[in-house]
Amino acid sequence: MSTPLQPLGDYVVAQAEEAPTKTASGLYIPENTGEKPKTAKVVAVGKLAKQVKVGDRIVYKTYSTTEVKISGKDYVLVKEEDILATVK
Repeated sequence: MSTPLQPLGDYVVAQAEEAPTKTASGLYIPENTGEKPKTAKVVAVGKLAKQVKVGDRIVYKTYSTTEVKISGKDYVLVKEEDILATVK
């Protein structure tokens, strides 16, 4: 996937995914459960980012991102140190 954003340093550009509304076992998650984990798919990686690559799905800190909208698409810019995990 091509993106109009090229991240600098250790920043990563990702497209946020919708939070799941039910668990793998089929139980529905109520809307008022508080903060849900944020996941996104990486679409571009800065030259200093070492642990993630394009195509990875990541879990990231909610309040440490910059959100931008370009050509009708929403992107999240997050520093590599604010990525908590990759999702397999």
